[in-house]
Amino acid sequence: MAGEAEVKFLDGDFRIVRPGAFVRCAVTGVPIPLEELKYWSVDLQEAYSSPEAVLQRLQNEQAR
Repeated sequence: MAGEAEVKFLDGDFRIVRPGAFVRCAVTGVPIPLEELKYWSVDLQEAYSSPEAVLQRLQNEQAR
């Protein structure tokens, strides 16, 4: 399956709403293959490519 997936992020898991090969990092825009997806926010419903991207998002949220 090529293209971007639509995913519902749950606590400790995620559900694929629309099939695809990847999701995009909410901070960097980098495509993340679904089999490599490890970081996301249930509250913001966003995926992140790395722990650094998570930290950057948290810092941006706190600055608001």
